Amino acid sequence: MTKLVNLSITDFCQELASSSPAPGGGSASAVAGALGAALAGMVANLTVGKKKYHLVEEEMKALLVDSDRLRNRYLQLVDKDTAAFNQVMAAFKMPKQTETDKSKRRTAIQEATKLATLTPFEMAELSVEVLRLCHIAALKGNKNALSDAGVGAGMAEAAFRGAVYNVRINLGSLKDQNFVTRINSDLAVLETQVKKLCESIYKEMEKSDLS
Repeated sequence: MTKLVNLSITDFCQELASSSPAPGGGSASAVAGALGAALAGMVANLTVGKKKYHLVEEEMKALLVDSDRLRNRYLQLVDKDTAAFNQVMAAFKMPKQTETDKSKRRTAIQEATKLATLTPFEMAELSVEVLRLCHIAALKGNKNALSDAGVGAGMAEAAFRGAVYNVRINLGSLKDQNFVTRINSDLAVLETQVKKLCESIYKEMEKSDLS
């Protein structure tokens, strides 16, 4: 089966728009995150080697390494998210004729749902990392690419919101309250970080000469 990440943009959008429940918002969020990381890298590439920005040369080079890592991981999650959803669907299709069947099916559904929760949760964590890179890019990168840093931040924020939606809808189906409490607590911390980063980045956009 062809991987989603190997499809053209046109074919991926066509697949996304189809009546199939997967790929869906999770894979789309992963693509958004990858785009955000790519744009942070673009700003760094447009900064490295410029005399005007020699003082941040090494920081931009480090940003490039991080942006490549995050972009590649997000691209892996495009297919991983769809695979996790399909695993949940497979668990629901397990036999339920006997009590033993029903017990195995319930366990499989819970375990598959946990996996389908952890995948977008990882996306949420990655989004915070991408926003940090966009923040550095906006504050210290080539000012001619400031809008790209802003768009990258927008993509990362969208990836985060999409990931959170998918995490929370799955948490509602889980019986493991310790797991649910831990994930909700971790999400609250991430949301605070995202809010602060976005406010700072968008403030930088507003005070620039973009308007």
